[in-house]
Amino acid sequence: MPRPGENRWPALQDRPATPHAVARWCASQGWPVHPLAPGRKTPVANCSDCKGRHHAAKTCPCLAAGRPCHGFHAATTNKQHIDGWWTASPHAGVGIACGGADLVIIDVDAHPAPVPDRNRLLPGIPIHEAVDLAGLASGFDTLALLAAFRQQPDPTRDDTTLRVRTPSGGLHVWYRNTIPETRFRCSTGSSPKVALAWQVDVRADGGYIVAPATRTSQGIYRREGQASRPAPLPDWLRAELVRTGHVITHPLMRPRPARPAGGRVRRPVIAHRILEPLLREVEQCAAASEGTGFTEKLNRAAYTAGGLSAAGHVEEASIRGQLLTVANQARPWQTAHNEKIIDDAFAAGTARPFHPEGRS
Repeated sequence: MPRPGENRWPALQDRPATPHAVARWCASQGWPVHPLAPGRKTPVANCSDCKGRHHAAKTCPCLAAGRPCHGFHAATTNKQHIDGWWTASPHAGVGIACGGADLVIIDVDAHPAPVPDRNRLLPGIPIHEAVDLAGLASGFDTLALLAAFRQQPDPTRDDTTLRVRTPSGGLHVWYRNTIPETRFRCSTGSSPKVALAWQVDVRADGGYIVAPATRTSQGIYRREGQASRPAPLPDWLRAELVRTGHVITHPLMRPRPARPAGGRVRRPVIAHRILEPLLREVEQCAAASEGTGFTEKLNRAAYTAGGLSAAGHVEEASIRGQLLTVANQARPWQTAHNEKIIDDAFAAGTARPFHPEGRS
């Protein structure tokens, strides 16, 4: 049984909660936490060893040693690690790994942006010309429109669940995935492939969320309303996430073209010389969260890597690990989506083996 006060958000106590107190409270709820750079909403930087080499997070010795490298991959409920992290950096913000916490966050944005064509506002749902969209300007409007279309209450007004107002004027609506056998992927509301609604992002497996009471240079993430814990994900929203392609499915194993005779890597130096600038382009996307052509650049790098692998010039496991590491450093909140981009592009590339003849 929870102890008295255990379910109360720490910011409700007599004095403002410290980041350390918030991190400890989140961990007590079973939510793995990791530190964010002080004053920012992004994870703390990797250690010098991890910065200097490309490697998969899951095999990094830093995680086992309790160092907060690789963003949400380091998230934990281990009190010893948490105490050490926030003692060393008391002003670090608190990030929560959504997948490990079985959380699905509806992230409603209110950024100034041109409103797209009405048929792109709710993916898969055509909006009749008779529907008056005058005044529609943000994710608050599109999510309300989706709820009205399904004859359901607007999630942004759901006072039964934890809601958090962001410094930019957006809103995080927290829900608990009560059927953990079904995993949901992250998405952005601007995605042409997987999106719930325009300017409505989803934070789930492969992503993290900023905890309430975290302070950034733009302001504080403030809990809104009285609810201090996430309610179960409503059935209708679960159905919408399924409909819009948010369910994570494990891809079928695709047959790979036969390797050249002898099975040895034939021209690794030349192949990596081709791939390095493509990997750098993906890596540089970390400088901004959008508008960098990330998907196109990652797709090009993975396609080229697939072709080089099929022709026997690079080892598949090694180059796929590099692709995942660079992609996840640039877009740490969407690792499942990054993996899907790489899977699809790599498979397409293997159908056209790439022989860099004449290159030196």
